[in-house]
Amino acid sequence: MLKKLILTVVGLIVLVGILASVKFAPGFGQFSVMAAAGANMVMPPEVVTATAVKADSWGNTIVATGSLATVQGVTVGAEMAGKVATINFESGAAVKSGELLVQLDTANEEAQLRSAEASAALARVNLERSTDLLTKNAVSKSDFDLVDAQFKQASAQADSIRAVIAKKTIRAPFSGRLGIRLVNLGQILKEGEPIVTLQTLDPIYVNFSLPQQQLSVITPGSVVRLKSDGVNGQAFEGKINAVNPDVDTATRNFRVQATLPNPAEILRPGMFANVEVILPSTEKVIAIPATCILYAPYGDSVFVVDEGKDPQSGKPARILRQQFVRLGESRGDFVTVQDGLKAGETVVTSGVFKLRPGMSVVIDNKLAPDAKLAPKPSDT
Repeated sequence: MLKKLILTVVGLIVLVGILASVKFAPGFGQFSVMAAAGANMVMPPEVVTATAVKADSWGNTIVATGSLATVQGVTVGAEMAGKVATINFESGAAVKSGELLVQLDTANEEAQLRSAEASAALARVNLERSTDLLTKNAVSKSDFDLVDAQFKQASAQADSIRAVIAKKTIRAPFSGRLGIRLVNLGQILKEGEPIVTLQTLDPIYVNFSLPQQQLSVITPGSVVRLKSDGVNGQAFEGKINAVNPDVDTATRNFRVQATLPNPAEILRPGMFANVEVILPSTEKVIAIPATCILYAPYGDSVFVVDEGKDPQSGKPARILRQQFVRLGESRGDFVTVQDGLKAGETVVTSGVFKLRPGMSVVIDNKLAPDAKLAPKPSDT
């Protein structure tokens, strides 16, 4: 029994020795072969997109927050009390200046007008007769003056009744777009009661404020560019038409008003808007796509592609160099670099988070991001 146990232990020792020689033997052992293969393995270069750094000229702009307002806007109301007889408009309709909106009941005034017109006609006949008699000295001057006064009084009475009828005939004071109707047929309106809003939407104003330091560069006629969340980022251009002559003592800001064409009536009064004032001067900048930037708490950087040699194979290759930069203004898909890059260098434009200095890369721009100064996304 003891002999079998000894033989078993010896067999196990021999087996372990054989396995150890197969795994660990120098030169031909499996681990030695794997280590040699790992030492000789060359990592393939990383595929990246890249672009050349170029100098550009950007127009100087001043950014502000504004609010849209109508050139003309009013709440049409009843000038006199009365009952609504007819409503001649639909909510949201476009109307022309002078177009009839609401007719109040004028039956009583029209009856009074017929009587007044008859009295005025009789007074005119009497005046014509007295005029003829006066030329013949057949009537005294005092009698003629009395007849003349009666004619003028009758005419004034008729005009007064016509004015009442006109006030009860409510028309659009100017061309524009109506709001939602606030009255109903047969309703008794009080004096001043609102009927409907009327706004002129084309053109439209944008009002905004700027700090007093910008007062010297803002002049009427300067171009402004406007964007608003309510119109899916669409840009509108207009011109400054007025600059307030005084500066607010609380904020030290001055108010500016610009006029923008709005033929499609997309912009509406009361909307919030981002406004850029385009100044005539330009600035030389070095701009790169924002996707080039590797943002980090210790500093922003980009990866510059240099011509060099692969550290493993020794063959010519494109090698990455991490370059820290100081960033400036952003515009569209681009950001300016104030320090750290110069024109002519090539920088990686995508996937910078997976790169490291010293890596060899291959540039393939088939799927490079399309950076634009004024991007218009097709799917928002």
